[in-house]
Amino acid sequence: MAQRAARQRSDTSRVARVALAVCAALAFAGFFALGTWQVERRAWKLDLIARVDQRVHAPAATAPGRTEWPTVNAANDEYRHVRLAGTFLHDKETLVQASTKLGAGFWVLTPLRTTEGTVVLVNRGFVPPEARERPARTAPEPQGETTVAGLLRLTEPKGGFLRKNDPASNRWFSRDVQAIAAARGLNDVAPYFVDAEAPPAQAMANADTPAWPAAGLTVIAFPNSHLVYALTWYGLALMVLIAAWFVRRSENAAHADTRPAEDARRD
Repeated sequence: MAQRAARQRSDTSRVARVALAVCAALAFAGFFALGTWQVERRAWKLDLIARVDQRVHAPAATAPGRTEWPTVNAANDEYRHVRLAGTFLHDKETLVQASTKLGAGFWVLTPLRTTEGTVVLVNRGFVPPEARERPARTAPEPQGETTVAGLLRLTEPKGGFLRKNDPASNRWFSRDVQAIAAARGLNDVAPYFVDAEAPPAQAMANADTPAWPAAGLTVIAFPNSHLVYALTWYGLALMVLIAAWFVRRSENAAHADTRPAEDARRD
């Protein structure tokens, strides 16, 4: 009877060890796979940063025209250095809330009627709250046909973080090209906007104050913590291996301790 109970306990213990080993193997495989995925993501991110840097510093090329709009995408076009020519429609500008190194204020998005007859929204730059009205700005508004150079940006639909655009109240938290175009009654609008670059010697209202709107404030930043994440996942995988080794070592030591007692009972 005692032998049967001991055999049952041994079988139960064996099943528990197998289940624990399976769980440890699954955990190790999962952590290792996540670490490898982060290594691949890091390689992708570094390639993206290199490609964007190349686009930003390349000579300005003609902005995509109407026939190219369907193929414009983030992977191939975001932050391309482009130029376009046309006439600004200043009476249809839109102010979008912004936070920049110059403080909180607004982006000035002004439609540009291109020489092709289409419309492209141009982010002419940042203005503080006191310069939100056109007469209060210190830089002259471009009149007539104008050439603009800057970085191509993709539309930012729906709004900002926890803040939806409200076209009815003219409150904008993101540069949603389609929504802005609809609110301003614009047709044939490109599916992107252009962040205008600052001129070589941007005009100054005085020695201390930039000419509003202040262009050239595009922030190009790609968070790249994938190496830290990869090391974390690989570290967890290593911890599983070490824990499994300690458990196995303890089992072997316990088995070695019970063997002399079992041999004595047989004698």
